[in-house]
Amino acid sequence: MTATVVVLGAGYAGVSAVDRLESVAPEDCEIVWVSESSEHLVLHEVHRCIRDPTVAESITVPVETIAGPKTTFREARVEAIESADSRVRCADGSTIEYDTAIVALGSQTATYDIPGVLDHGHTLKSLDDALGIHDAIREATDATETTSVVVGGAGLTGVQTAGEVAALADRLTAAIDVTILEGLDRVYPGGDRKFGRRLREELENAGVTVRTGSFVDCVEADRITLDDGDRIDADVFVWTGGIRGQDALRDSDLTVDSNSYRIHTARDFRTSAESVFAVGDAAAIDGPSGEPIPPTAEAAWGAGEAVADNVVRAMEGRPLDEWTYDDKGTVASIGDDAVAHDVMGVPVETFGGPAARTLKKAIAARWLSSIDSPVSAARAWRSM
Repeated sequence: MTATVVVLGAGYAGVSAVDRLESVAPEDCEIVWVSESSEHLVLHEVHRCIRDPTVAESITVPVETIAGPKTTFREARVEAIESADSRVRCADGSTIEYDTAIVALGSQTATYDIPGVLDHGHTLKSLDDALGIHDAIREATDATETTSVVVGGAGLTGVQTAGEVAALADRLTAAIDVTILEGLDRVYPGGDRKFGRRLREELENAGVTVRTGSFVDCVEADRITLDDGDRIDADVFVWTGGIRGQDALRDSDLTVDSNSYRIHTARDFRTSAESVFAVGDAAAIDGPSGEPIPPTAEAAWGAGEAVADNVVRAMEGRPLDEWTYDDKGTVASIGDDAVAHDVMGVPVETFGGPAARTLKKAIAARWLSSIDSPVSAARAWRSM
């Protein structure tokens, strides 16, 4: 009897799940791949398009080049997972039935109900977002003598965004003041302090003003008000202050976190519905010590492969495996520079320079080579 596995999402987790299912699923398994975009985006490099929009050609891959013979792709926006009826409801009113579903819908930017963030700010979760930031900065530099760009949030996305804006200022030879805000007491507040200090140093070396310890209270068209009452002028504001699950998860009958709308799963990826699994940013997966797995491309890649294996085990009535996240290190770019930390097999804990820059490029190239071809990997290498 033919089984239908529906994979929702074309990010890292969705792509790696589909690719793995093509290899391990039974021959009579039908894979239905659903995404509102017909292209996969190498999201951890999209910040580079803020400086150079032509990079977009190197970090997008058509899903048709990834999908194998078992896979049928359907371009649609998911509105809800109706697990009680084993179906997915799409925005066009259609439904897709499944025997097993893998939810890999990614995330959206969390705004924490801060007034004005969505009305007056940009986010960075898509190619269009990055290109919109580029255009907004170009327009602002044409209209003002000195342009103020403010980035809210000093996690990796915020750090890399601020670095690219500073690099764009150099490219345009324009007067652009770049400020990054972090409500907590340090850059990269959720991670290693030494790495965070090095990131701050690199940002300041690039001319970025770093301000920590004050939360954004309100965003207006031309200024940011902080919780201590200070106001900062902002011609362009980019908000990168956290993630939450997609609206489709909030509107589903699965058990989700009431604040983040992410699906809580154990390390076998199974959700509150036996036939539904969740991975990537859509899922809050417990680590070995109970701490959540970080929402990174590396984690999503590994989890996507592992969930595909577990789906096949479930189809065959075998016990599911528990996945253990293997952290291979962290690398962030600040313009043309990069900083790496705790990289597996490297004796130096935190380092920059050519080695870090090469490693940053190699991560994206390896991913592209695995899902597309060495040619696309080489093209991306040259553009980064």
